[in-house]
Amino acid sequence: MIIQLPSRTQAPLLAPPQSEMAELREMFGEINQRYLVDDPPVMYLTIKRIYDVLISFTIIVAVLSWLYPIIALVIKLTSRGPVLFIQERTGYLGLEFDCYKFRTMYVNSEAHTTQATTGDKRITRVGAFLRLTHMDELPQLFNVLLGDMSIVGPRPHMLYHTRFYAQSIPYYNLRHNAVPGMTGMAQIKGYIGEIGNERELRKRIQWDIYYLKNRSGWLDFKIFFITVGQVVGKALHIFKAPEEEER
Repeated sequence: MIIQLPSRTQAPLLAPPQSEMAELREMFGEINQRYLVDDPPVMYLTIKRIYDVLISFTIIVAVLSWLYPIIALVIKLTSRGPVLFIQERTGYLGLEFDCYKFRTMYVNSEAHTTQATTGDKRITRVGAFLRLTHMDELPQLFNVLLGDMSIVGPRPHMLYHTRFYAQSIPYYNLRHNAVPGMTGMAQIKGYIGEIGNERELRKRIQWDIYYLKNRSGWLDFKIFFITVGQVVGKALHIFKAPEEEER
C-alpha cells in the first residue's frame, strides 16, 4: 500500500513564522519527494506484537503486581480522585482509545485540553515524583497488552492536540500509520513531555516519520534499551541528589 501525500500547494491553516519557513520547506520537501509508506512485513509486525505481549505481561506480573498497590495507596492518601487518569488519545489509523496513566494532578476541568507545564500547580507532590521517574506511564503496559499501544512507536497525543496540530503541521497524520508507543525515536532524542513550541513539535514529527521509514526489529530494540538506560540514569540522578546536598 502506498499513501499519497497531500499536494505541496496545500497550505496549513496556521502558517509558521516566516523565519522558519526555509527549514520547514526543506524538511517536508524531502518527505514529499522521497517518502513512501509501505506496509511493513507481516513477519515484523507479528514478532513485534509477540514481544509487546511478552514484555508487557512480564513487567505487569513481576513489577506492577506489587508496585501498583503501593503507588495507588500513596495517590489515594495524598489527594482526592481516582488512582488512574484515563484519557482518550489518537491511536493507529486515527482510531481513539483510552490511554491509562497514574493520576499525577489534582482533579481539574482542563486535564483533557491543557498539557502539563513546568511548575504546573495542578501537579501533586506525588505526581511530580511519578513524572520525574516516568512511573506515571507504567499503566500503559495494560494498553500494550490490549493491543492499543506498542512498547515502541510514536507517542499518542490527546484528541484536542491531534485536531489542532493536524491543521497546522504538514503531514502530521502520517504518524498514525504506526501503533502508538510508550517510547519512540522522538523521546530518545530528547523530545519528552511538554511541547514548548511549534518548531519543537515539527522535530518530533520528523523523528516519528524517520521511525516509520526505518522501523525494524533492530531499531525497536535499540529504542527500547536506550529508553531503559535513560530512565534508570534519570532515576539514579534523582535519588543521588539529596545525598549530595547532605554532604
